[in-house]
Amino acid sequence: MTHQVHAFEPPERFVAGTVGPPGDRTFFLQARGGGRLVSVSLEKVQVSLLAEKLEELLTEAHRRFGIELPDSPQTSPDNEPLETPVDEEFRVGTLGLAFDVDTATVVIEAIAAGETEAEVEMGGAEGAGSEDEPGDDLDRLRVRLTPQAAREFIDRARRVVAAGRPPCPLCGQPLDPTGHLCPRHNGYHR
Repeated sequence: MTHQVHAFEPPERFVAGTVGPPGDRTFFLQARGGGRLVSVSLEKVQVSLLAEKLEELLTEAHRRFGIELPDSPQTSPDNEPLETPVDEEFRVGTLGLAFDVDTATVVIEAIAAGETEAEVEMGGAEGAGSEDEPGDDLDRLRVRLTPQAAREFIDRARRVVAAGRPPCPLCGQPLDPTGHLCPRHNGYHR
């Protein structure tokens, strides 16, 4: 079976977004460029982790290579919904991150879920890719972003994650309007 690499280097737009009402949202990464639109679904926690790890990667690139860290975007942020149709190419299993020193860009790879659990792998800041990468036989979405574009992605991803249901103050799980079974209460409704 041939695997597909959807490469956007760079994309015209790369965002995290959701489809569906709070409590029943499906999270997507969506890349557009060159007349193509690719959407891949992933877990909320993966979006949150990706934003966190991207932030760490930018900080590390600044520390090690003196890459200028962009400020939060001054322009109006991209709060537009995902572009339609939102056709899921695949479900993300692994997210890979690397910093390409030569071009001062961040490379994000969303790799289709295989047999492995969801995770975010931090690539080194040397080259973008090694020979024995996991999931060489899996579909992937590869995006190359400038530090500024990465900052915009992080800011939007955090807004998207925060836009859901408020977290339970005890366990951090999302609160439904009807309450929820909090593990901290041994299964009693709160």
